[in-house]
Amino acid sequence: MTKPVLKWAGGKRQLLDEIYARFPESYDRYHEPMFGGGALFFDLEPGDGTINDTNPRLVNFYEKVRDSPEELIEQCRSFEHPENEPDPSREFSDSDRKGKDVEQYYYQQRALFNRRPYGDEYDELEEAALLLYLNRTCYNGLYRENRSGGFNVPIGRYSNPDWVRADEVRSASEAVQNTEILNRDFEYIIDRAEEGDLVYLDPPYEPMSATEYFTSYSKEGFGRKDQERMVEVAKELDENGVYVILSNSGVTYNMYDEVGFRVEVEGATRSINSDGTNRGEVNEIIATNVPPDDCQKAGQRGLAGF
Repeated sequence: MTKPVLKWAGGKRQLLDEIYARFPESYDRYHEPMFGGGALFFDLEPGDGTINDTNPRLVNFYEKVRDSPEELIEQCRSFEHPENEPDPSREFSDSDRKGKDVEQYYYQQRALFNRRPYGDEYDELEEAALLLYLNRTCYNGLYRENRSGGFNVPIGRYSNPDWVRADEVRSASEAVQNTEILNRDFEYIIDRAEEGDLVYLDPPYEPMSATEYFTSYSKEGFGRKDQERMVEVAKELDENGVYVILSNSGVTYNMYDEVGFRVEVEGATRSINSDGTNRGEVNEIIATNVPPDDCQKAGQRGLAGF
C-alpha cells in the first residue's frame, strides 16, 4: 500500500472500501483514465495497465516520479520556506508576469511553475518538483488553473510543510514502474482496455445543484457534454466485456441507471474545497457493471491481479 504523493480534490481515500466492494473477484489489467491524485491506484498497487490525465503537468510529474525519483527529491530539497523572501538569482524575484510585486518565495515559485502555459522554456524536472512544492504549500492543497492554464492558487498557512515527501515519492515510483502513463482524452480507454480488464473512472463531479459550478482544475474544464460522453464510454466498455467501476455525484444516478449499470448512493466527505463551509458529507454514486455475485468477497482487497 502506497500513500498518494499529492493532495488532490476529489480524492477517493474515504471511499476505498466501497469501491473495493465492487471489484470483480479476478481481472486482468487495471486502468485509471482520470488519475488525479491516484488514491485507489496507490492503495491497490496494480502490476500492469495504464493511468491517464488530461493535465500535462500532472502527467509529467508522475513520469518523473517513475523515472527520476531521486533527482526529483533533490530538486525539492533545494526549495525554501514559502514565506521566505524571493531568490534574487531567479526570475520573478521582484514582480510576476502581470507586474504585481512578488514579496514571498511561494509566489516566485508559482510564476516559475507557470512557464509552460505561458509559452516560456521550462525544465521538466523542475516543473515536476514545483508541482509537488506548490501542492504542499498552497491554500488547502487546491489545484486550480485560470483560462490561460496558469496555476493561480494563493499561499497556504502551514507551520512546517513537507514538500519533499521523499518516502512517498520513492514508494510511488515503485508502484508505477510497470504502468504506462498517458496524457490523452479519457476516450483512449475504449481502444486500450481489453475483455477482462478493469477500468475505474473518476471524473470531475457533476454539480449537485444549479447553483454549484465546476472548479477549474484545468483550463479545458469538464462539462455536461463530457459527462454524457463518459456514459457512452462506460457503455461501450461494458459491451466489450470490460469491467467498469465509476464514481460521480448523486445527480448522475439516472444517467448510469438508464444504461443498465448497478448504481448505489454512498456518502463521502469533501476534504479539499476553497469554501470551508462546503466541506462535509455529500451524496456520491458508485456505478458498476460488475454483477453482485462476481464481486470480491471480504478479505480479498488488493489480491486481484496476482
